[in-house]
Amino acid sequence: MTAEPSLVLWDIDHTLIDGGNASRRAYAAAFRRAAGRELEVTWQFDGQTELSAASGVLRAHGIDPADGMLERFLDLIVVELRAREDELRTEGRVLPGAAEALAALAELGVTQSVLTGNLRAIALLKLGALGLEDHLDLRIGGFGDDSYERTELPRAVFDRTERYLGHRYSGVDTVIIGDTLRDVATAQAAGARAIAVATGTVSAADLAAAGADVVLADLADTETVLKAVR
Repeated sequence: MTAEPSLVLWDIDHTLIDGGNASRRAYAAAFRRAAGRELEVTWQFDGQTELSAASGVLRAHGIDPADGMLERFLDLIVVELRAREDELRTEGRVLPGAAEALAALAELGVTQSVLTGNLRAIALLKLGALGLEDHLDLRIGGFGDDSYERTELPRAVFDRTERYLGHRYSGVDTVIIGDTLRDVATAQAAGARAIAVATGTVSAADLAAAGADVVLADLADTETVLKAVR
């Protein structure tokens, strides 16, 4: 049994996984090395791309992201998180039903990748550390170093599907699954269907009010996830 041709794009943090606090420690250490001072402004994990979030953190501390500063900061974030891969593996966890949903959609022949605010290197690190990369075609993913605006990431994905798969997907045959209002807005901007999961900091009511096509409490019931996607 196969599903209609479709593309499912997953958010990572608080949708597929909970990475614990390893990322926060890595970002604080990277900022210390890049800026020579302590991180004072709390990093906002709310669906922004890393380009946008890191730029905002630097500006909030009175630091100009220009002249290579942003690139150095991002490079150091990757270095620091790689140094904490064991912590990520120990502290992090796959959210209930996530692995089962990925496997079930793969069995149906659905093309799956990610649409995430994480830098590509960080996304691959997290997914690899927690064993979730098998059913995802990460060549075609949309990542936090593709654009400052999350709503522009689907275009990068569609370009890559044409390049790597020989077929250009579009919003019409795409489902975006995530836990933030930005995930919903990105799906709407791309003309894709939005499945929101209330496994992050945004309530189910707020996700529904933002216009998500389907809101799930979590991914624990695989049949419910499949029904929502199909």
